[in-house]
Amino acid sequence: MIVTEIREPRRSPLQFFAGLGLSIKTARPADAPLAELRSSLWPEPLPRVRAFPAARRRHTTWVCALRCGPALLLASLLLAGPIARAADPQPYAVHISSTGNGALNAALNATSQLVSLRKTASVGPFALVDRAQQDIGRLQVVLGSFGYYRAHISIRIDSHPLDDPDLPDLLQAMSAKKQAMVDVAIDDGALFHLGRISVQGSVSAGALAALKLKSGAPAVAADILAAGQRLLTALEDEGHAYATVAEPPDAYPSPTEPVLDVTFMADPGPTYVLGAIHFEGLKRVHEAFLRSQLELRAGQPYGPTAVETARTTLLALGVFDSVTVRLPPEDQAQNGVLPVTFVVVESKLHAVGLNGEYSSDLGVIAGASWTNRDLFGNAEQLMLHANVINVGGTASKGVGYDIGGQLNKPDFLAHSQTLQLTAEALQQYLLAYTQVEGTVGASLSRQLSRFWKVSLGLNLEQEKITQSEMVDLTEAVVNDTPPAQLVQIGGCTEAYNPALPSEAQVKGVVEFVDKPPLPVGCHFTLLGIPVSARYDSTGLTNPLLDPTHGLRLSLSLQPTESLSSSSVSSHSKFLILQGNLSTYFDFASLRWSQPGQSVLALRAIAGEANGAAQFSLPPDQRFYAGGSATVRGYAYQSISPWFGPPEAAGEYPEGGTGLAAATVELRERVWRNFGLAAFMDAGEVTTKPPLLNASGHFGTDYAYGVGYGIGPRYYTPIGPIRVDIAFPLEALPNESSFEVYIGLGQAF
Repeated sequence: MIVTEIREPRRSPLQFFAGLGLSIKTARPADAPLAELRSSLWPEPLPRVRAFPAARRRHTTWVCALRCGPALLLASLLLAGPIARAADPQPYAVHISSTGNGALNAALNATSQLVSLRKTASVGPFALVDRAQQDIGRLQVVLGSFGYYRAHISIRIDSHPLDDPDLPDLLQAMSAKKQAMVDVAIDDGALFHLGRISVQGSVSAGALAALKLKSGAPAVAADILAAGQRLLTALEDEGHAYATVAEPPDAYPSPTEPVLDVTFMADPGPTYVLGAIHFEGLKRVHEAFLRSQLELRAGQPYGPTAVETARTTLLALGVFDSVTVRLPPEDQAQNGVLPVTFVVVESKLHAVGLNGEYSSDLGVIAGASWTNRDLFGNAEQLMLHANVINVGGTASKGVGYDIGGQLNKPDFLAHSQTLQLTAEALQQYLLAYTQVEGTVGASLSRQLSRFWKVSLGLNLEQEKITQSEMVDLTEAVVNDTPPAQLVQIGGCTEAYNPALPSEAQVKGVVEFVDKPPLPVGCHFTLLGIPVSARYDSTGLTNPLLDPTHGLRLSLSLQPTESLSSSSVSSHSKFLILQGNLSTYFDFASLRWSQPGQSVLALRAIAGEANGAAQFSLPPDQRFYAGGSATVRGYAYQSISPWFGPPEAAGEYPEGGTGLAAATVELRERVWRNFGLAAFMDAGEVTTKPPLLNASGHFGTDYAYGVGYGIGPRYYTPIGPIRVDIAFPLEALPNESSFEVYIGLGQAF
C-alpha cells in the first residue's frame, strides 16, 4: 500500500482538511484517481460553473478587438450597449438553511460573501453566479472547522442550479427591480469524532498531557490545531527552546466511519537555560528598576511562558508602547545557554486626555486629564484631572466640579506593592444634598496573584453638607421642654420649641416657629481606613474594554470615625460594608454563537452601614439607588425613603443604611462593530426606623425600584460606546418617564 498525501497552501484559521491545517492522508492505491479520493470525503463532487455561451462570446469579442484591427474594434464598440446592460447590478436576497447549531449558523452567515457583500458590493448576473460558486468553498471551510468534513452544499438561484447554462440569460432578462432569490442548502452530514491520537517524537508525559484531546470528542479543526500549539508550548516550557511541531498535523479519516485519526510530528531538540538578560531602547526608565520587576534569572531553565510573563509585566508598567523579546538564532546559542533581550519602545512622557459622558439625571460630565508616565525614572505616574459635573441633569440642582490628583509609586517597600497618594476637591449640588468636600488619602495595594489584589488605606475628609430633614419628635424632651419638631440638617440634630419666644435659641440655632426650618450646612471631619479585596478573571487590564467571560468581585469595608462635626452625635464611629459581583457568560461555550457575539452579563450589589443610625450618618455616607451604577430608569439617588409627611410628596431623598441591587443584561453583537444590549435592573434601599418615629408618620423604612431598557453599542478599539434608554417599571412622583445614559465602556 502506498500512502497518498494531499496538501494545499496554508489558508485562514477556518480551514477544511488540508485547508483547515490538517494534512489529510488515506491508505489508497497510488493510481486511485483524485475524483475517487474526493468522493470518499464528499458524497458528490463540488459543482462548477460552466463556460456559458454568452460569457464565451463576450470574451472572444474583446480578444478579437485587440488582435484583428480597427474594423473589428468598431464592431465591438457597437456591442458595448448590450454588454453594459448585462453588467447592471442584479439585486438578490439570500437564505442559508439552518444547521440546528447556532454558532455554526452564525459562522456560515459571517463567512458568506453572498451575505456580507449583498448591500456593499453590487454585482451583475455573471458575477452573482461566480460569487455563489466561491461561497461553496468558503462555507465548506466553515463546516469543516466545526467537524463536518463530509458536508455537502448546493446553491440555487431562483430555483436554478449554478451549472444551469440558461441561468445567466435568465438573470440578464430579469427586471432590475426584481430580486433574485439565492437559496443555500446545507447537508452537514455526520459529525466527525476523534479516533486515535498519537505523537511521533521523543516527548515527555507532561507534554503529551498538554494536548488535552480525547478520543471520541468532536473532531473540530480549531481544537486540533490549538492542541498542536499547546504541545509546542509545553515542550518549550521544558527548556526545548527550538522545539518544532510540524504544522499541519496529519489526519487520517476512516473510509467507513466519521472518525478522524490525528498524528502530531514533534522534534523537541536540546534543552537550554537562560543566559544574560539585556534591554534595548531605554532612554528615561532606569534599567535597575526593570530588573527588579522580573522574576527571570540567569541559569534557570528556559520557558516561553516565564519569558512572556516578564514581557507583559514590563508592558503593564505603563511606560512602554511596546515590548518585544529577541532570542538568538539556534546556531548562535552556545553550550545550552540562551541570552534574552527585551526590546522596548518608551511611551511619550506626557499624555493629555479628554473625557465626557451624559445621562439625563446627572447631566453632562466633561473634563480633561494630564499624566506624567515616568516622574522619577521608576515608572512613577502622576495624574491630574479636572471635570465639570452635573450640567443640566434632573437629579442635580447646579453645576459642580471634581478636581484632583493621584501619584502612584510602584514597588514601594516590596515587590508588586504600589503606594498611591490622592487629593481631591469636590462640589456637587444633588437633589439629595449639597456637598463641598476636600479629601486626602494614602493607600498600599498589593497584587497577590494573577486574579487577586488587596488594598489598605487611610483617608481624611473635610466636608460641608446641606440636607433638610424633618421628623416628628412630639414625645421627645429637649432642655426639659417638649419640642414640636426635630430638624435634621445634614446629620445635625436641632430641636425647636414653639413654647419659647420665636427668637430664642435652642442648640445654637434661631428659627421662627411659624416657618419651616431653613437648611444649614453641617461640617464633618471624617477619618476612614478603607480595606478592599478585588478578584478579576476577565483577563482585561482596561476596565473600559468589553468583558465576555470571567468574574469580577470587589469587597470593601471602611471603619470611619467622625472626629468633629456640628452633629449632636459628634465623634461617632461607623462601619460601611459593600460588595460588588459581576460575571459574564459567553454563549459560544454552548456553541450557540461566535465568541463574543452573545454574552449574558450579571451584576449584584450589596451594602450595609453599621454602628450608627440612619440620621447619625453623614448624608454622603448613606446608601441610595437609581442611576447607571445601580438601577437604570430612575434618577440618581431617587430610590430612597424621602422626607416629608405622608400627605405631601417629599422633596429630598433621605438615604438608607442598607442597599441591595441586581442586573441582568444580554449583550448581542449584531453586525461588525454594532451591537445591542437589553437589560433589567432592580434595587432596594432600606433604613432602620428613624429615632422616635415608630409611628412612621414622616418616613418609610424601605424603597425599591425596577428598571428595564435597551441600548445600542458601537465597539471601538478603546471600548464600546454605550447608549442606554431605560424605563422605570413604576415611575416615582415628579420623575421622568425614562432616562438616557451615554458613555464609554459597558455599564459594568
